[in-house]
Amino acid sequence: MNRTEPLVLGIETSCDETGIGIVRGRTLLSNTIASSMDEHARYGGVVPEVAARAHLEALQPSIEAALAEADVALADIDAVAVTSGPGLAGALMVGVGAAKALAVSLEKPLYAVNHLVGHIAADILDADAEPLEYPTVALLVSGGHTSLLLVRDLTSDVEMLGETMDDAAGEAFDKVARLLGLPYPGGPQIDRVALEGDPKAIPFPRGLSRASDMAAHRYDFSFSGLKTAVARWVEQHQAAGEDVPVADVAASFREAVVDVLVTKAINACRDYEVPRLLLGGGVIANKRLRDVALERGDAAGVTVRIPPLSLCTDNGAMIAALAAELIMSGREPSTLAFGADSTLPVTEIQVAPS
Repeated sequence: MNRTEPLVLGIETSCDETGIGIVRGRTLLSNTIASSMDEHARYGGVVPEVAARAHLEALQPSIEAALAEADVALADIDAVAVTSGPGLAGALMVGVGAAKALAVSLEKPLYAVNHLVGHIAADILDADAEPLEYPTVALLVSGGHTSLLLVRDLTSDVEMLGETMDDAAGEAFDKVARLLGLPYPGGPQIDRVALEGDPKAIPFPRGLSRASDMAAHRYDFSFSGLKTAVARWVEQHQAAGEDVPVADVAASFREAVVDVLVTKAINACRDYEVPRLLLGGGVIANKRLRDVALERGDAAGVTVRIPPLSLCTDNGAMIAALAAELIMSGREPSTLAFGADSTLPVTEIQVAPS
């Protein structure tokens, strides 16, 4: 196997997007994504069984499309990589089964890796960025995860500083959007509507930000109380026969989420004396979040890194990139003993190494 610039095919099926990516070392060759979002829209959120079936249907054509885009054949691949967790159990099983079948049939090594650490590895594929320095603080925000990590080394030392204790930020966006009569997915819709609203119109609460919360939950997040506060505010105005100012509600809600996310991330950078913050996950597409992070980072002397948005959502390229880093650092492949692990801890960067 080429350990200098390994050609790796990565498979990502942790939620509703079938991601197939191919990298050569740290160079991105293809990033194919088949989303089942439209199938979930009628339910207002991701349905695990629907996602799993969609992965089954999308895997083969997605692999073929990725190979064509990269202009390589399956026989050329040095290694196969796959997300073992965390994520939806049924969806993960589809990717894990496919990756094992590919690796065995091709007689290629297999690397089972952590989905969250993969989001950090996506930054490596940005050809226009300086090399990622360590340690770095990483804020990962998506529909299923809101996590604050300390990355001392991508392939060997990642620590969970804090995570959401209830709803993930992306999940809260979806629920509030539904409350306001906006379609799924909620994040882009709230972002669109909020442009016409006043972010200071309604003082919605900032979860786990009071002095009494900071000792035990300085880096943790909670958005269920914020979601409830929005619901009660809307219900009270509707009960009084008043029109709900959707734009102001959306802008004020978004501001509360962004404020908490960025404040806790910058606090972590200061506390650990790390002048670097990496953003990742699909919610990073929210322009207000990016703008506030850059603004507050600059004020605090923290360099904020944002990978290309095409690599922030769930994708196979980030999984391939993480596996390539493991290979180049000398790590042996995973055995076939691993399975799908919906609660895989972030400290387990690679699963079942031989």
